[in-house]
Amino acid sequence: MSAAVIAPDFTAVRTALWRALHLEVDAAPPVLQDEVGLQLAAPDNGWRERPDMHPQRTAPFRASIIARARYIEDQVIDGIKEGVARQYVLLGAGLDSFALRRPDIAAQMNIFEVDQPGHQTWKKARLAELDMTPPASVHFVPVDFEAGDDWLKHLGKAGFRTDEPAIVTSTGVSMYLTHEAIVAMLRQVAALAKGSRFVMTFLCPIDMADADLQPVLRMGEAGAAASGTPFISYFAPQEIVDLALAAGFSAVAHVSADDLAASYFAGRSDGLRPPARCEELIVATV
Repeated sequence: MSAAVIAPDFTAVRTALWRALHLEVDAAPPVLQDEVGLQLAAPDNGWRERPDMHPQRTAPFRASIIARARYIEDQVIDGIKEGVARQYVLLGAGLDSFALRRPDIAAQMNIFEVDQPGHQTWKKARLAELDMTPPASVHFVPVDFEAGDDWLKHLGKAGFRTDEPAIVTSTGVSMYLTHEAIVAMLRQVAALAKGSRFVMTFLCPIDMADADLQPVLRMGEAGAAASGTPFISYFAPQEIVDLALAAGFSAVAHVSADDLAASYFAGRSDGLRPPARCEELIVATV
């Protein structure tokens, strides 16, 4: 039986719209150029007037979304150049458009988009409507996380090689998972082939953020809870680094918002940059 068609959740759509808004309201040059996500989301004509699209108020959070996407794409491209990985796994792929925007890179590796079955059915139907054909190297892997499906088992059925290194990513997901689920995910990735990398975002405790951002972050936390998807897990940077090391990774690096700002936002005329100590990343190496 085919999966029911379920439109992507609010967060996935907002991420795609923020990436599109970056090209419209922020100064050149763009940190990331993504117009495909907007086409997939197909919002109504008034999407730019939504409160969560306000150019100034949402700028820090828009920058954070753009920064993490650019960083991960650079990790994938560098992995290809270095011969580290020919497999790229996106846990919770959502409206990711990397393979469509960078077919030159996608052709050099197997890309596994892992997501809820209903969301993937919707995305594939939307691609067909837009006459967008992903490269043959893209594999859609439906996994019902809520039912406890074994995502690694499903990856294997789709052609993933556990004896070859991979780049595995999880962005905007950890805050919805329990501590136990995060540990389980870290252990699964740490057991992959030597040389594999795991790039994961995490939320810092709200009281670590700058004081002027804390009210906005608490509103976001309340909104997530009200929508039935509460934020469950927050980590101080050293805490998540230690957790990943305990899971079996040989090396773990914390990539801060300051690091991302230095790499991608230095010298910008609009002052755009991701906020410190809000959502940051770790890169863990097997």
